[in-house]
Amino acid sequence: MVLAMAAAVLAWNAAMRAMAGMAVLCGNMAAMSWLPPPGGTWAGVLAAFLGMWTAMAVAMMLPVVAPALWRYRRRLHDTGSRHADGLAAMAGLGYFCTWTLIGLLVFPLGAALAALQAQVPALARLGPAAAGLAVLAGGLFQFTAFKARYLASCRLDDCAGLPCARPGAAWRHGLRLGLRCGASCAGLTASLLAVGMMDWRAMAIATAATAGERFAPGGLRVARIAGLVLAAAGAYMVAQAAHPA
Repeated sequence: MVLAMAAAVLAWNAAMRAMAGMAVLCGNMAAMSWLPPPGGTWAGVLAAFLGMWTAMAVAMMLPVVAPALWRYRRRLHDTGSRHADGLAAMAGLGYFCTWTLIGLLVFPLGAALAALQAQVPALARLGPAAAGLAVLAGGLFQFTAFKARYLASCRLDDCAGLPCARPGAAWRHGLRLGLRCGASCAGLTASLLAVGMMDWRAMAIATAATAGERFAPGGLRVARIAGLVLAAAGAYMVAQAAHPA
């Protein structure tokens, strides 16, 4: 766990450095540049986005997934495998590969919205309200049966029994962990994208909320409290956008 926290701190610092020069799109709608600069390429923008996205995923999710990976390693050791450390690392790689794939799905949507706003400047004025609606939707997601099902799945110790001590099995185990975690965290991830992933305070709150709902005895209750806070914050953002000072 100490190593996990140290790696998370290093990844957090890398994420902050990566985001330092990023432009803000539509106020708080997104704290990153989705469009290539003059002379730039889409490939360059995508690479920068995925680098930042992955660094933040490691910073935010490593403390959450580390206990699961540790249990997996311990059970691999119980099989007599001499490669428990390497297989656990393979599972971790699969887990964060899933988050990178989620980033690949997010990027086209963000880029399309940014391109549309660039072509229709009037849409930029809707950015703050749209951000508020996204945060509100992220909060309401916390109350859905979908959220409850995937959160329960994330909280289960699915390493019961002795796992298969092969690299392919470890990779698939990590992918499954990542898919379940990504589905459970969809509301928090959408809210974080909306308010701006450059905001370290929002990142810290999202990390704390994820850890709380994953490890606290009343995890679903924690998730719904976080959802209530998000929904209230989103409603406030929409009201502020509708009646600016």
